[in-house]
Amino acid sequence: MNDWPDRRTGDRSERYGRGSASAQPEGARAMPHIQRRPSSPQRPQMPPQRPQVPPQSQGYDDRYQDGGYGNGPEPGYDSGYNTGQVYGSGSGGRGGGGRRGGGDGGYVQGRPAPDWGRRIKLGAVTLVVVVLTVSISTYFWADSKLKREVDLSKVIERPESGDGTNYLIVGSDSREGMSAEEKKRLRTGSAEGKRTDSMMILHDGSDGPTLISLPRDSNVEIPTFVGSESGKKFPGTGRQVKLNAAYAEDGPELLVRTVEFNTGLRIDHYVEIGFGGFAKIVDAIGGVELDIPKAFKDKKSGADFQAGKQTLNGEQSLAFVRTRYAFAGSDLDRTKNQQKFLAALASQTATPSTILNPFKLYPTMGAGLDTLIVDKDMSLWALGNMFFAMKGVTGGDGTSMNMPISGSVGGNLVWDKAKVKQLVQQLNDGEKVTVKGN
Repeated sequence: MNDWPDRRTGDRSERYGRGSASAQPEGARAMPHIQRRPSSPQRPQMPPQRPQVPPQSQGYDDRYQDGGYGNGPEPGYDSGYNTGQVYGSGSGGRGGGGRRGGGDGGYVQGRPAPDWGRRIKLGAVTLVVVVLTVSISTYFWADSKLKREVDLSKVIERPESGDGTNYLIVGSDSREGMSAEEKKRLRTGSAEGKRTDSMMILHDGSDGPTLISLPRDSNVEIPTFVGSESGKKFPGTGRQVKLNAAYAEDGPELLVRTVEFNTGLRIDHYVEIGFGGFAKIVDAIGGVELDIPKAFKDKKSGADFQAGKQTLNGEQSLAFVRTRYAFAGSDLDRTKNQQKFLAALASQTATPSTILNPFKLYPTMGAGLDTLIVDKDMSLWALGNMFFAMKGVTGGDGTSMNMPISGSVGGNLVWDKAKVKQLVQQLNDGEKVTVKGN
């Protein structure tokens, strides 16, 4: 009796696909999602259709031989299912990067080659942004540290402005912020208050920079002025004093008023630095190299120098610019040394090795800006211009000189009024300075 439907016999060799022992692969078993239905004599035979397969990202592959399903997948068929390998973990397998071998018959997109041109451009842009950010941050940080304590608007009856910019640079004997040990080491003494130890006019004009020293013992007239603190007007009486007495009497504002009255030159900016700040700046840049033509000693300042080239530290530098009693010309010779030193300091500081080196730049700016006293209108940009103009004095484009002297009275140095007038006229007109100082 036939127990099988559709008149099939019990012989398993007669089953569809001829059993697992057949040489042909079992199509239905190889593709279980395809169900075999009984054939109907009324339904016409249709050619087998290619199944719609999901995209390969779902693990299927549609690479079949022509002729339908019965012959099964081609040799070497890969269903595409992930067997647990991590793509990109090695080479030679399904997960390896790049193109697959020809025997596999497939293709896997590898990682694209790096776009070095784009990376270089991106790196350059990033570097520029970082540099600009640091520069802007440094500018505002340094600008905030300036002590803008001098109000030039309190100065009355001022001369007209001329060519260029005029800076009044003052070295004071202020000991503010110095410890007892520092005062002893730097031989500054312990006097209260502060006085001017050196005064210079730096003119930055069309014909290059000109540095003019004003001896502290210069004989000048104190004009009518308004007190910087009281606001009270003090009429001029023709009183003759040493120039440094004006500073001692009413501070920077009266000093500016006195210089303008006795020269006829308008002062645009005021810059002052004390003993301690001066020494710290020199130490911050690693010292200043000078060529000292002749050996000299001075017990009061602590100077003890041999002739020749040498690098001065902060303590030695302060002694060098303060020495006066070791020279025949006293204060006039001292002002020449001060000019020489400040020009060397500016020349050695305003260099790429300092400006581009944060280990030098920040200590230098920190040491100097903390002790600088400037006018209320002074910007960091103007201060930088002053520094580079000072450097230009020794660069072949500038002139350094003492205020022309005609004689002395009561131990005070008298300015040559005719030469001073000519000098100021040349500065205001932007002409080459031909006047000679002492």
